[in-house]
Amino acid sequence: MNITGLMVYYYFICQRKLWYFLTQINMEQNSELVSIGKIIDETTYSREKKRILIDNTVNIDFIENGAVLHEVKKTKSIEEAGIWQVKYYMYYLEEHGVKNIMAEINYPLLRQTKQIFLEEEDKEVLKRIEENIIEISNLDKPPEVLNAKFCKKCAYFDLCYV
Repeated sequence: MNITGLMVYYYFICQRKLWYFLTQINMEQNSELVSIGKIIDETTYSREKKRILIDNTVNIDFIENGAVLHEVKKTKSIEEAGIWQVKYYMYYLEEHGVKNIMAEINYPLLRQTKQIFLEEEDKEVLKRIEENIIEISNLDKPPEVLNAKFCKKCAYFDLCYV
Protein backbone atom coordinates (compact mmCIF):
# COMPACT_ATOMS: atom_id res chain seq x y z
CA MET A 1 0.00 0.00 0.00
CA ASN A 2 1.37 3.41 -0.96
CA ILE A 3 0.89 5.78 1.95
CA THR A 4 0.36 9.31 0.60
CA GLY A 5 0.77 12.69 2.21
CA LEU A 6 -2.98 13.21 2.01
CA MET A 7 -3.51 10.02 4.01
CA VAL A 8 -1.16 11.32 6.71
CA TYR A 9 -3.04 14.64 6.66
CA TYR A 10 -6.40 12.88 7.09
CA TYR A 11 -4.92 10.65 9.81
CA PHE A 12 -4.38 13.76 11.94
CA ILE A 13 -7.68 15.39 11.06
CA CYS A 14 -10.06 12.44 11.41
CA GLN A 15 -9.43 8.73 11.11
CA ARG A 16 -13.02 8.17 10.03
CA LYS A 17 -12.48 10.56 7.10
CA LEU A 18 -9.27 8.64 6.36
CA TRP A 19 -11.19 5.35 6.33
CA TYR A 20 -13.75 6.77 3.87
CA PHE A 21 -10.94 7.99 1.65
CA LEU A 22 -9.12 4.63 1.84
CA THR A 23 -12.30 2.78 0.87
CA GLN A 24 -12.77 5.04 -2.18
CA ILE A 25 -15.68 7.01 -0.71
CA ASN A 26 -14.94 10.55 -1.80
CA MET A 27 -17.20 13.44 -0.89
CA GLU A 28 -14.76 16.30 -1.40
CA GLN A 29 -15.70 16.99 -5.01
CA ASN A 30 -18.87 18.66 -3.61
CA SER A 31 -17.15 20.66 -0.87
CA GLU A 32 -17.11 24.44 -1.18
CA LEU A 33 -14.09 24.65 1.15
CA VAL A 34 -12.13 22.19 -0.98
CA SER A 35 -13.03 24.25 -4.06
CA ILE A 36 -11.71 27.40 -2.38
CA GLY A 37 -8.48 25.58 -1.58
CA LYS A 38 -8.13 24.53 -5.23
CA ILE A 39 -8.64 28.13 -6.36
CA ILE A 40 -5.94 29.30 -3.96
CA ASP A 41 -3.63 26.60 -5.30
CA GLU A 42 -4.31 27.62 -8.90
CA THR A 43 -3.94 31.37 -8.36
CA THR A 44 -0.92 31.58 -6.06
CA TYR A 45 2.75 30.99 -6.82
CA SER A 46 1.95 31.04 -10.53
CA ARG A 47 5.62 31.22 -11.57
CA GLU A 48 6.41 27.91 -9.86
CA LYS A 49 6.10 24.47 -11.41
CA LYS A 50 3.31 22.98 -9.31
CA ARG A 51 1.95 19.62 -8.25
CA ILE A 52 5.08 17.53 -8.46
CA LEU A 53 4.01 13.89 -8.17
CA ILE A 54 6.67 11.41 -7.10
CA ASP A 55 6.02 7.65 -7.32
CA ASN A 56 2.24 8.27 -7.26
CA THR A 57 2.80 8.77 -3.52
CA VAL A 58 4.16 12.21 -2.74
CA ASN A 59 2.39 15.19 -4.34
CA ILE A 60 4.39 18.32 -3.57
CA ASP A 61 2.72 21.67 -4.24
CA PHE A 62 5.98 23.12 -5.58
CA ILE A 63 9.74 23.06 -5.09
CA GLU A 64 11.49 26.42 -5.03
CA ASN A 65 14.85 26.59 -6.80
CA GLY A 66 15.06 22.81 -6.66
CA ALA A 67 15.88 23.04 -2.97
CA VAL A 68 12.87 23.92 -0.79
CA LEU A 69 9.72 21.80 -0.73
CA HIS A 70 6.55 23.92 -0.35
CA GLU A 71 3.04 22.99 0.77
CA VAL A 72 0.31 25.62 0.35
CA LYS A 73 -2.50 25.74 2.91
CA LYS A 74 -5.53 28.01 3.10
CA THR A 75 -5.52 28.46 6.89
CA LYS A 76 -3.75 27.35 10.04
CA SER A 77 -6.94 25.84 11.47
CA ILE A 78 -5.56 22.30 11.25
CA GLU A 79 -1.89 23.24 11.25
CA GLU A 80 -0.62 20.08 12.97
CA ALA A 81 -2.01 17.89 10.17
CA GLY A 82 -0.27 20.03 7.56
CA ILE A 83 3.02 19.91 9.45
CA TRP A 84 2.92 16.12 9.61
CA GLN A 85 1.96 15.92 5.94
CA VAL A 86 5.08 17.90 5.03
CA LYS A 87 7.22 15.89 7.44
CA TYR A 88 5.96 12.77 5.70
CA TYR A 89 7.05 14.17 2.33
CA MET A 90 10.49 14.87 3.78
CA TYR A 91 10.65 11.40 5.36
CA TYR A 92 9.55 9.70 2.14
CA LEU A 93 12.11 11.55 0.05
CA GLU A 94 14.85 10.85 2.57
CA GLU A 95 13.96 7.15 2.53
CA HIS A 96 14.43 7.31 -1.25
CA GLY A 97 17.89 8.87 -1.06
CA VAL A 98 17.17 12.62 -1.06
CA LYS A 99 19.09 14.17 1.84
CA ASN A 100 19.08 17.56 3.59
CA ILE A 101 15.54 18.45 2.56
CA MET A 102 14.22 21.86 3.49
CA ALA A 103 10.48 22.52 3.63
CA GLU A 104 7.94 25.26 4.27
CA ILE A 105 4.21 25.58 4.61
CA ASN A 106 2.88 28.69 2.90
CA TYR A 107 -0.32 30.41 3.99
CA PRO A 108 -0.85 32.92 1.15
CA LEU A 109 -4.09 34.35 2.54
CA LEU A 110 -2.34 35.02 5.86
CA ARG A 111 0.91 36.04 4.16
CA GLN A 112 2.81 33.72 6.46
CA THR A 113 5.34 30.94 6.04
CA LYS A 114 6.34 28.23 8.50
CA GLN A 115 9.60 26.31 8.20
CA ILE A 116 9.31 22.57 8.81
CA PHE A 117 12.08 20.35 10.11
CA LEU A 118 12.24 16.56 10.19
CA GLU A 119 13.75 15.33 13.45
CA GLU A 120 14.97 11.79 14.12
CA GLU A 121 12.08 11.12 16.52
CA ASP A 122 9.62 12.25 13.81
CA LYS A 123 10.78 9.35 11.65
CA GLU A 124 9.74 6.84 14.32
CA VAL A 125 6.37 8.57 14.69
CA LEU A 126 5.86 8.45 10.92
CA LYS A 127 6.67 4.72 10.80
CA ARG A 128 3.95 4.12 13.42
CA ILE A 129 1.54 6.33 11.49
CA GLU A 130 2.15 4.28 8.33
CA GLU A 131 1.35 1.11 10.31
CA ASN A 132 -1.79 2.72 11.78
CA ILE A 133 -2.99 3.83 8.35
CA ILE A 134 -2.65 0.26 7.08
CA GLU A 135 -4.63 -0.97 10.11
CA ILE A 136 -7.36 1.61 9.44
CA SER A 137 -7.53 0.52 5.79
CA ASN A 138 -8.22 -3.06 6.95
CA LEU A 139 -11.17 -2.12 9.18
CA ASP A 140 -14.58 -3.46 8.12
CA LYS A 141 -16.35 -0.29 9.22
CA PRO A 142 -15.23 3.29 9.85
CA PRO A 143 -13.85 4.43 13.22
CA GLU A 144 -16.21 6.23 15.57
CA VAL A 145 -17.47 9.73 14.80
CA LEU A 146 -15.08 12.38 16.11
CA ASN A 147 -17.68 15.02 17.11
CA ALA A 148 -15.17 17.85 16.77
CA LYS A 149 -15.93 21.50 16.16
CA PHE A 150 -14.70 21.33 12.55
CA CYS A 151 -16.93 18.33 11.68
CA LYS A 152 -19.72 20.69 10.60
CA LYS A 153 -17.53 21.97 7.74
CA CYS A 154 -16.33 18.52 6.64
CA ALA A 155 -17.25 17.15 3.21
CA TYR A 156 -18.07 13.83 4.92
CA PHE A 157 -20.49 15.38 7.44
CA ASP A 158 -23.57 13.73 5.93
CA LEU A 159 -21.99 10.28 6.10
CA CYS A 160 -21.24 10.72 9.78
CA TYR A 161 -24.32 12.53 11.06
CA VAL A 162 -27.27 11.95 8.70
